[in-house]
Amino acid sequence: MLSEFQKTLLQSVKAFQSTQLVKNKYENVLQHLDSGIILFDSEGVLTFVNVEMAKLMELPRQSLIGCNLLQMLRHPHLSRYLKRKVIRIYRETFLYGKKFHELVDEYGRNWLITITYGDQMDGDFLLSVKDVSDYKRIEQTAYHNDKLAMLGKISAAIAHEIRNPLTSIRGFIQLLRPHLIQLGRDEYARIILAEIDRANDIIHEFLNSSKPSAPLKSVIDIPTLLGEVVLLTESEALMKNCEIVLSLPEDSSMTVSIDTKQIKQVLLNIIKNAMEAIEEMDAEHRGMIDISAHSEGELVYITIRDNGNGMDQNLMNRLFDPFFTTKEKGTGLGLSVSYRIIKNHRGHISVDSTKGIGTVFEITLPMVDSKSAVVGASQ
Repeated sequence: MLSEFQKTLLQSVKAFQSTQLVKNKYENVLQHLDSGIILFDSEGVLTFVNVEMAKLMELPRQSLIGCNLLQMLRHPHLSRYLKRKVIRIYRETFLYGKKFHELVDEYGRNWLITITYGDQMDGDFLLSVKDVSDYKRIEQTAYHNDKLAMLGKISAAIAHEIRNPLTSIRGFIQLLRPHLIQLGRDEYARIILAEIDRANDIIHEFLNSSKPSAPLKSVIDIPTLLGEVVLLTESEALMKNCEIVLSLPEDSSMTVSIDTKQIKQVLLNIIKNAMEAIEEMDAEHRGMIDISAHSEGELVYITIRDNGNGMDQNLMNRLFDPFFTTKEKGTGLGLSVSYRIIKNHRGHISVDSTKGIGTVFEITLPMVDSKSAVVGASQ
């Protein structure tokens, strides 16, 4: 009789130990997830919080266990910013019943908030927070590429059909010009020709943005390239009360294989935009455009920084979209063309900006070693 009892007790202990091992195993998995996890019971008391969530909240895990939502909000070490975020998440998920909610933090990172509850949770509420910034960037890149593909189809269909009648109109206006001069109306002909040329320039941008020509690469040193760009822009900059400063590291080899004309087009476009952003500031504002370059590993980084008007996050998100512009006479194609050119060079272009402070563009290009440079120059 006693042995049967001992046997049953031993089995119960083993079952308990097995259950505890399984529990510890799954808890360990939850602790090391890259998502923040927090669990409230049916009474609204916090019963579990993993390492990632405690890190996001910048609070020790043990100080959160056993708190309800109100006590958590009153935590002396919870920042005011995080309190606002917690209240917003509570409102969106619990009050409005949204099981999925997205928010952007002060650093521009995207977060996906998910809440799980119901019969399968036995009355508990599981809240998870995951950084989805990388997925958002991939999604935005795919969306941008879809737009460019659509632009290519449109341009192939209509661009040449527009150019042909413009060429005919231009020819007839030139034939009529002597008669207009006799009538004292040469100004009319000049304006018409200028507008036709402007329309042709827009169509040229349109075609380039949909399908920039394949790069005709040659080997060039980045300091040489940037020096030429500064020479092309510094006189216009001075006229617009801007100073262009070129900063380059000493004794640094930064050789790239690029289509010099195309990359110059990108750099000149960014510098022109910087001048226009500076013009939007107060007339007494002294404009500064800093151009620098440095190498890291097999990449060269070109940075163009201005102290112009800057832009907000919404504007930055659409900056490389075709046809998006804030200028009255802009086509919205300059930066989308630049994006395609850098992409065709296996590079990357990014922007960071603060309204009222300025904007920073960074272009990354792959470098070539001395052996590749010799091969590239001979081709």
